[in-house]
Amino acid sequence: QVVADKKAKPERTAMATITLSRVASAARSRAAASGAARREFSSIMTAVEEFPGLPTTSPTPGKATSASVTTLPNGLTVVTEDASATSTLSLTFPSAGSSAESASQQGAALANKAMAFKSGSGLSSALILRNIENDGATPFASAGRVGATIGFTAAPDKVVRIMPLLATDCTFEKWDVRDAIALAGYEAAQANSNAQIALTEQIYAAAFGAQTSMGRPFYSSGASKQAVRSFREANYGLNGAVLAATGVEDHEAFVRAAEHQFSESPVGDASAPSDAPAFIGGEARIQASIGYAHVAIAFPAPASSALASVVKHCLAISGAEAFAGPGIVGVYGGADSAGVAGIVDSLCAAALVSPSAAVVERAKNLAKAEALFALDGGSQSLAEAMTASVMETGTFSVAGVSEAYDAVTEADVAAAFGDMKKAGPAVASVGDIASVPYHATIASCFS
Repeated sequence: QVVADKKAKPERTAMATITLSRVASAARSRAAASGAARREFSSIMTAVEEFPGLPTTSPTPGKATSASVTTLPNGLTVVTEDASATSTLSLTFPSAGSSAESASQQGAALANKAMAFKSGSGLSSALILRNIENDGATPFASAGRVGATIGFTAAPDKVVRIMPLLATDCTFEKWDVRDAIALAGYEAAQANSNAQIALTEQIYAAAFGAQTSMGRPFYSSGASKQAVRSFREANYGLNGAVLAATGVEDHEAFVRAAEHQFSESPVGDASAPSDAPAFIGGEARIQASIGYAHVAIAFPAPASSALASVVKHCLAISGAEAFAGPGIVGVYGGADSAGVAGIVDSLCAAALVSPSAAVVERAKNLAKAEALFALDGGSQSLAEAMTASVMETGTFSVAGVSEAYDAVTEADVAAAFGDMKKAGPAVASVGDIASVPYHATIASCFS
């Protein structure tokens, strides 16, 4: 009996195992069928209803940008918007570009860009940068012919605390000035070895005259310590500057904070340069054996940035690479020595075509889309657009940006093209330019 029981026990164990396996398999099948049924049913349910307790994927609902503008007693204009998730704080000095340099200050604008966040107001450059970095902010600085900007991007709750670091009273420590001049020299050398940047410098020299404030190169080295200091003291004041901030919910509170935080910053003078150069439509040529020739043809730009952008896109639709910059709009191209004459002919043809109503409408849409995409290109891009709008019109709104392009008419564009032809072209060429026609030949196409 004992032996029989021992033989029966493994058999019962095996049967039990098979039975449990079948039960488990059936349970899994029913669960899968039930899950599939529930998933099918869940197509008419929201994710929150199906999975209660899960966090929402968009905690903060989207909203349209609402901007506010205030001018402080010291002349600083503050513009804020409240929809950006991150905050960019930028301080733009409109007269701190190279067009404000005197002949003895050439190169000072570039060197002063490198002086951003240097020692001032009792703080060393190391301490200034450490405070910015400790709050997770990313600093930036830029400059050009018609202005300079310093700023940072950070979380919205950090901007007020580090705001005054944008406008410290520079103490011009000798090591800071030495390093800034050295960095400016390096940037100038790198820029002058780039054919496209050299072409940009030359087209301004051709358009306004090589010895004028707009025609002198921005990328210049060799500014003296005294030139760097005198230029900064004259052009980096708050009077006339624009402080743009994104992601600010309470404009009035921010304005009060800015007025307090910048109370000891240099105010300066907002007077504009008195000798604004006129467009002369000349020529500038640089010979360089690079196996390629770069050519640009420029005309005076309309005063309205919206109209200038529409004109640029009209030129592009005509088949040329087009550009628009401070004071000028035009076309450019490049080819080897054998093909450069044909490139010049195509550039002239594009500029000579009077755009049709269909072309103007398409150009308006492209220009408006470009401007609106810039507003959605990140908080720094938005701050730049806000600053540009305030400097041109004194205010900013998304609707205003759109309306500016909608207001451009076919007659406006036709008048702009007429003014371009009447003023005549400025011509610049860089590279193997032996086959590039001279200015008189190109200008004759527009007479």
